[in-house]
Amino acid sequence: MTSIRNITRWPLLLLLSFFIQNSAFAIDPIHENLFGSAIDGYDPVAYFKEAKPVKGDNDFVHEWNDSKWYFSSAENKADFIADPEKYAPQYGGYCAWAVSQGYSAPTDPEAWHVEDGKLYLNYSQDVQNTWLKDVPGHIKSADKHWPEILAK
Repeated sequence: MTSIRNITRWPLLLLLSFFIQNSAFAIDPIHENLFGSAIDGYDPVAYFKEAKPVKGDNDFVHEWNDSKWYFSSAENKADFIADPEKYAPQYGGYCAWAVSQGYSAPTDPEAWHVEDGKLYLNYSQDVQNTWLKDVPGHIKSADKHWPEILAK
């Protein structure tokens, strides 16, 4: 029985060691999905123009900061190319609340907020609700932690 227990632990230990090892490396400056797409293929400009998340189209793709950015129209793509810093989410598209707490986490494109002309994404709607309780305080904290997180 002991040998079977040890055998079943190996895959778990291997997986755990992979995550521990990879957490020692610096994060990418832009959060991407497995296909190299920023914001899971959502159009960053649409958050500002349409005040909602809109899935991008394969016909309107632009590479910026080593990531693929998708757009719902040629006009949105052109606007992004003209001023990517204006439309790209803060903290590389990582969860803004997590960054304010000193770590990185992926995001849900549906959990978003524009504050003072900047796009902030969060891990989930629940985390978004926590973020919204003190947006200025969380931004101040995230701005402090973001360079440290990038350097890890």
